[in-house]
Amino acid sequence: MTELRHPPEQLTRFVFERKVRFADIDSFGHVNNVRFLDYLEDARVSMLWERPREIDGRRQDLVVARHEIDYRRPLTFRADPVRVEVWVTEISRVRFTLAYEIRDDETLYAEARTVMVAYDATAARPRRLDEDELAYLKQFFAVAP
Repeated sequence: MTELRHPPEQLTRFVFERKVRFADIDSFGHVNNVRFLDYLEDARVSMLWERPREIDGRRQDLVVARHEIDYRRPLTFRADPVRVEVWVTEISRVRFTLAYEIRDDETLYAEARTVMVAYDATAARPRRLDEDELAYLKQFFAVAP
């Protein structure tokens, strides 16, 4: 198994801006914990491929294997969008881990991790990441703190 564990000289984070919707707010007056998963999903889909790809007539997808979220501060309704910063902390031939920070300039609201698995939807089983996928992910790679 090939694993990448050393960061490149320059870390590039993918930055996604997300509006806090009124519907995200719960009875405690802040973004409900479950809605943070929506924020992660929006950023992840924007960073990665927005539609399934086909190679030789077979759908090549990515599926979520695991999520972890550490909530740091309450996020309340506001006019300005919040940033979701995403980078890659681990890459192997069939899976990779994304790290996230949901933040603005002054405040870190949440830190999260998602394990993604390359998946062949036609065969209904994991698959190897192709060289183009690996090259794309490596530009966002950094070792987890």
